[in-house]
Amino acid sequence: MLRIVTDGAGDILPEWGKEYGIDMIPVNILFGEKSYLQGVDIDNEGFYKMVEEHRKIPKTSQPSPHQFVEFYRKIAQKGDTILSIHITAKLSGTYASAIAAAQDVKDEFKVLPIDSMLGSLGIGLLCREARKLERAGKSVEEIVKYVEEIKTRARVILTLDTLEYAKMSGRVKTLQAALASVLNVKPIAVLRDGDLSMKERVRTRKAALDRVIEMAKEEFGDQPVILAAVHARDLKSGEALLEQAKKSFNYKETMISDLAISIAANLGPGTVGLIVYPVE
Repeated sequence: MLRIVTDGAGDILPEWGKEYGIDMIPVNILFGEKSYLQGVDIDNEGFYKMVEEHRKIPKTSQPSPHQFVEFYRKIAQKGDTILSIHITAKLSGTYASAIAAAQDVKDEFKVLPIDSMLGSLGIGLLCREARKLERAGKSVEEIVKYVEEIKTRARVILTLDTLEYAKMSGRVKTLQAALASVLNVKPIAVLRDGDLSMKERVRTRKAALDRVIEMAKEEFGDQPVILAAVHARDLKSGEALLEQAKKSFNYKETMISDLAISIAANLGPGTVGLIVYPVE
């Protein structure tokens, strides 16, 4: 049987886990002396409330190889194949943990770790498409080939509403140029080929949201796409961005999702963006 695994930085819509058989290993969230598992011990709203109360950003850490081993054994049976698709290795050590765990369980399961080179719902879409291909009769080799090809073509474009979280976390190195300038700029960050880099700085929120759409349109033009909006504690802005973007794209499907707290921890509430996923 083919099992599909992602991690807490790979957003999936609530119904996808059951509908498409996608299992998610949680990210570790460290608040002082306490450790929480994302989505198990703490939800998004609980996370934001703790940050507001303590004015500190928790540390997030990838699942350890041991946690991966235990997770694989929990969700799979001996002889299963596990397609383990994870957040870009340039932002997290999750993929490396999956590789180490794959070696530890090689006599039990065939584990195929994949560096998605993406984040958020971009990873979720890879997982969903992988399951659809499997149900269409494609081999594991064909599924892996598809994922490896499409992952470099999907795009994540985000704009931050505040730089305070990035300033407190200090982990998003690509935003340091923005942090060195006036704090009222709205940086636009693009995740491309696994790298999250700041591409532009815009003065107003509206201009930043408009520019996110323009940048995506410049890259994808009229080609058919899945169009997704993601947001960090700002559903209204996420919905507005998606509605505006729908006017510009040849979309086959749209969706909206919360941004995983393991990512939002470093970017902050009010972060919104588009994920554009080409349709074959």
